[in-house]
Order: sequence, then C-alpha cells, then structure tokens
Amino acid sequence: MRLLIVNDDGIYEKGIQKLARELEKDYELTIVAPENQRSAQSHAITLEKSLIVKEVELEGIKSKAYSVSGTPVDCVRVALDKLVKEPVDLVISGVNAGLNVGLDILYSGTVSAAIEAHMYKIPSIALSAKWDNGKINYDLAVNFVKDLLEKSKEQIIKNNIILSINTPLLEEDQIKGVKVCKIGGIVYDYYYMEDGKVKGESTLRIDGRRQHGPEEDTDRYYISKGYITITPLHYDLTNYDLLEEVESWL
Repeated sequence: MRLLIVNDDGIYEKGIQKLARELEKDYELTIVAPENQRSAQSHAITLEKSLIVKEVELEGIKSKAYSVSGTPVDCVRVALDKLVKEPVDLVISGVNAGLNVGLDILYSGTVSAAIEAHMYKIPSIALSAKWDNGKINYDLAVNFVKDLLEKSKEQIIKNNIILSINTPLLEEDQIKGVKVCKIGGIVYDYYYMEDGKVKGESTLRIDGRRQHGPEEDTDRYYISKGYITITPLHYDLTNYDLLEEVESWL
C-alpha cells in the first residue's frame, strides 16, 4: 500500500514526522509538505510564483521527503503530478497541531489537502490533534490512525472517501470512545487593535475565540467530552434542494 503524507504545519514539524516514522514500518511512503508553516491556507494554490521543491532528509525517517515553497494543496498537486511515479492508494494529511472541528475545516490547510487528494480520486484522511498551551498528544493520533488502517483500509479505499479525524488532549486510557459524527458549532476568531490608529491606518490581529456552547452530536461536542471523532466529508457545494427553484426564477 502506497501512502502520500502531507501537512500544513511544515515539513520539519513533529506531527508529520511522528506519523511518517510509524507508518513507514508497514507502508511505502512519500512525504511532501510546505517548507514552513502554512496553516489556515484553506484551498489556496500558488499561481504567480514558481514553486521550489527540495528533497530533504528527516532524522530517523528513511522514506523520500520533499519540501515545497507553497500551500498544502500545492504539495498534494506537486506530489501527484511530478514526484510520486506510482499510483498512490491513500493520502494522509497531518498530524495537525490543533483541532479541525466545526467550521474551522473551511479554513484548514490540513483538511483542504485531503480534499484535493479526493479530487484526484484518491481517498484521504485529515488527522488533527488538540493543542492547548503548548501541549499535544501526537502519539494518540498516530496510533489511532494506524489501528484504523489495519482494520479498515480496504473499506476506505473501496469507498474513496475523505475522513476528518480529531483526537483530544488525553492519554489513550482516558479516551471514552470513538464517535462518527457531523461537524458543528460556529467559532469566531475576532480581531483586536494591535497598535492603534496612526495617520488613519489601523493594525488588526486575530486573537482568541468567541465560543458558543457546542451543539450536541457534533465533533466539537464529542471532543469536549473526551471522544475521538471521525467525520466523513465531501466537497460538492451545490445546493441540490434549490436547483429547480432557482431554475423557475428564469
């Protein structure tokens, strides 16, 4: 089984390297990731600049690894178009340092990289772990996805799906279980004035969250209760319920 491993945190981050070290024991891997931090890039691609691709060595990892001077989606496209010569069976994006739950998935480079793979007709997994005050349990996320592949890789590949997986900041023996659920809960980043106004120019920066209580039966809710969450995703934004109605307006 041939895997492509990508992320949005950068090629040298712990999450992608822990994932690669563990999975290359059992699978053939290629690692392609941004040369530096590219979080919250959503589905952006690079159009006006040339991309620089470098083969890099990662400590303790024998698989081929490349950095790309672009976005997470660029990494998937470059890997599948130019770097990986044989067919890829599955793309895993992560492990992301921070959850991708609720509507955060719209901004997430991690999730968008997984969606891009699916646009190439390749099943994919976006894997994210809760980060809190510098603490994160990458091992929980890595071990979970490894077990999931052992049990379900044939079904994942057969159904050509996108799975968004999130793990809480807990030890493995503290996990209450696994919930397959919908995304939910609107979480707003808000802006604050960084330096005040100078000659009519304002400097703003995103800081913190305005949080609403998580809606039950959603990923945000179950993460808060100590569960690992899995959400199947799709990227078709068509509102099929309104197709005929909008046509009638014409």
